[in-house]
Amino acid sequence: MKRALVPLALAVALTSCGEKARQDITAGEGPNPNLVPEVHHLIPTVSIAEIIGWKADEAPTPAPGLKVDAFARGLDHPRWLLVLPNGDVLVAETNAPPKPDDNVGIKGRITKIFMKKAGGASPSANRITLLRDANGDGVADQKSVFISGLNSPFGMALVGDTLYVADTDALLAFPYRTGETRIAGTPHKVTDLPAGPINHHWTKNVIASPDGSKLYVTIGSNSNVGERGIAAEKDRAQIWEVDPRTGAHKTYPGGIRNPNGMAWTPDGMLWTVSNERDELGSDLVPDYLAAVEPGVFYGWPWRYWGDHVDKRVKDPAPDYIDDTRKPDYALGAHTASLGLTFADGSKLGPAFAHGAFVGQHGSWNRKPPSGYKVVFVPFAGSRPTGAKPVDVLTGFLSPDGEQTHGRPVGVTIAGDGALLVADDGGNAIWRVTAATPAGPSAPSKR
Repeated sequence: MKRALVPLALAVALTSCGEKARQDITAGEGPNPNLVPEVHHLIPTVSIAEIIGWKADEAPTPAPGLKVDAFARGLDHPRWLLVLPNGDVLVAETNAPPKPDDNVGIKGRITKIFMKKAGGASPSANRITLLRDANGDGVADQKSVFISGLNSPFGMALVGDTLYVADTDALLAFPYRTGETRIAGTPHKVTDLPAGPINHHWTKNVIASPDGSKLYVTIGSNSNVGERGIAAEKDRAQIWEVDPRTGAHKTYPGGIRNPNGMAWTPDGMLWTVSNERDELGSDLVPDYLAAVEPGVFYGWPWRYWGDHVDKRVKDPAPDYIDDTRKPDYALGAHTASLGLTFADGSKLGPAFAHGAFVGQHGSWNRKPPSGYKVVFVPFAGSRPTGAKPVDVLTGFLSPDGEQTHGRPVGVTIAGDGALLVADDGGNAIWRVTAATPAGPSAPSKR
């Protein structure tokens, strides 16, 4: 038995040395990232920061002109956020479901070891918690279990008196009444979502159309780059458009490896952030921000960033492969950009008034590490200006990249204009505001 562990130990050791980034992370950002030649190794580069959490007197580092405070601490892997009309905040406390057929073989065993180090192996709390700041001081003073017994929940959307929750395997609808602190009713299943024993990218997000008539659900791929065969990717690597009345769905954009955050611009354009493929070296491929439309195809798994062919894919490409669309804006290689919200309603000052906030969970396939922060992408109107992302919240990662206090995921704008950031590694929600308040805000209605 000990002899069998030797190759695994050697492989793990090999991942800690060797290939490193050849360019600064900023070279892979913006509308025209620099795409260097691919790097191929039998064992991929693995570099994951160990989570050490936050002490009571510690917090991330805000950008100049901003300040950060803890809105809530002591949570269990908080990943996603929804602000309700009365100011209450819902947080999905969640982690990956059992996936017995994922991460198999030596490479899979290595992945499991490192994911455990990064906090990705703990049991899921499987609940949505309600946080309420009753006295308006910027700290949640009431906490209650809003919905329990879920299955790795992630995205949430409120339409009228219906709260939609995206479990890993189903889109659910719950009756909602303003001000209630717990939902005990039985949900209605809108539709099943792709899951199963592999369920490689398990998070499912949901957002409603501006008029509430349609729902949009993100569904990540079942592999890195189609190595399990295209049959395993049925209905995956896409965003679904769902009719909430019937559960009928259709592909909105396709060929998008792992979309997560979604948000609407004021003129009604849906944007998403997506994680691109791994194991092509520390500098490839940039995660991205993209405006999505019906019928658009982003190339996964056959192509990336427009016309770059991934020769690892063995299945034949579809006949529409030459119509692959290039993403709008690169967010850096392996940053694990997950959270997305636009600045509408935020009160962080003029430097952060027009654009998108992005929560970057942090890399595992890059040396030195990338991500582990919240950035802001400046917009002019409904498009990125082309300027590089601006750091909003940093200080998660240690200078040597070996440890991290936490890992930012979901981002959203609170009722008072603050930016809320879910930190699933630090088990906290951070509240980012202007260092000098713009003025008193109206009290929230309960």
